[in-house]
Amino acid sequence: MTRWQRFLRMAFAALVARPVVRLWLGVNVRHQERLPLRGPAIVAANHNSHLDICTLLSLFPLARVPDVQPAAAADYFMKGGPLTWIARNLVGIVPVVRGGGRAGSAKAKAGAAAGNGNGNGNGSAAGNGERRDPLEGCYQALERGGILVIFPEGTRGEPEQMQALKSGIAHLARRFPDAPVIPLYMHGLGKSMPKGSFVPLPVFVDIFVGRPLSWRANALDDKTVFMQTLTDRFASLRLKARPTRDDAHDDVDQENA
Repeated sequence: MTRWQRFLRMAFAALVARPVVRLWLGVNVRHQERLPLRGPAIVAANHNSHLDICTLLSLFPLARVPDVQPAAAADYFMKGGPLTWIARNLVGIVPVVRGGGRAGSAKAKAGAAAGNGNGNGNGSAAGNGERRDPLEGCYQALERGGILVIFPEGTRGEPEQMQALKSGIAHLARRFPDAPVIPLYMHGLGKSMPKGSFVPLPVFVDIFVGRPLSWRANALDDKTVFMQTLTDRFASLRLKARPTRDDAHDDVDQENA
């Protein structure tokens, strides 16, 4: 990563992310001290809004923002044009080729393009027709000592609803067994800027940072056990969120069972 890229990312956090989150939204953060300031570390967050990444970046000290890299879909953010430039240089995403794919496919090419000269990419593509690991860029970010932000649901869900977690995060935790995995639950952003929305509404947001876990420290030597533990952590954090009128129908009693 160049000095210019570090400057751009800090400027984006200071001039865009923080003002939007702190001035336009009302944000209450519980246990912000649990967020990592050094890597390798993984922040696992729920995903309901395009504001999620800006909100997460606003939680870190400016000096640490360049080390925070959100994993994001290569097929969405790496199509070229202004969005790709913003994703690579201002946000610093780690492109993930969803569903794996072959190096010769359009998705794989998009993911590989992120590795050309920007300091946070997936590396070069494999040979034509060869399967490539969709988490390759995430491995590289953690090997560099980065703070990886991952949305284990895999895609944005409906407002204030959580989908089943995908197992990619378990592969990351197993490969980096000493890296802390910090669950983080955001409540309210799905109402502020859900799918299909382009203008954020001023909505109060609750953010709950959970206790870190790791593959080695918690003796989570099985993928199923790790995923269940992480799912339980999210369920516990979600119960702490204040209900809104639109999600009052949620079956909280079922989560308490």
